[in-house]
Amino acid sequence: MSERETTPKQLLYLVFGGELRDLDGVEFRDLSQLDVVGIYPSHEEALAAWRSVAQRTVDNAAMRYFIVHLHHLLEPAATRTEVDA
Repeated sequence: MSERETTPKQLLYLVFGGELRDLDGVEFRDLSQLDVVGIYPSHEEALAAWRSVAQRTVDNAAMRYFIVHLHHLLEPAATRTEVDA
């Protein structure tokens, strides 16, 4: 078996956010003010980062943070069951 076959699939999660134009949408008010929190190797770490930054901005209803599954963008042909547990 090759190393590639025995190594677990690398997963990447991006946490970012910013102030929304409208609370019902996902269009940001000012793209230059987006807050890129970081890229994480597991959903659990990304979720912890998301919770932390979301809690700090709880007083601003228009501020939203998101977790993006970068591995889905990098390998769109892979199904969720193949890359996410």
